[in-house]
Amino acid sequence: VQLVESGGGSVQAGGSLKLSCLASTAIRSWCEMSWHRQAPGKERELVSRIGVDGQTNYADSVKGRFTFSRDRDKRMWYLQMNSLKTEDTAVYYCAACGRYWGQGTQVTVSS
Repeated sequence: VQLVESGGGSVQAGGSLKLSCLASTAIRSWCEMSWHRQAPGKERELVSRIGVDGQTNYADSVKGRFTFSRDRDKRMWYLQMNSLKTEDTAVYYCAACGRYWGQGTQVTVSS
């Protein structure tokens, strides 16, 4: 499975971006889908995930600002990011099944 992210870019604080992740094949129903990020000098962290039970979870730092959604065919999923903060600056990665990763897309939020 190959994953390709898109939608990153530069935005001012308070702005919005929508990231997309396209999978080369439909993701099996027993696999979770997720978004992660890694800021310079920091470890990669989980931003949001949709588990096999369909439940969506968010990191406390993005709750109420980010929304994870996906297409019904489970080949594409999204991360709508609103009210962006400078601390959201990072490379964002999508992942599937805990082992397939995209190449990452840069998000830069300036003050």
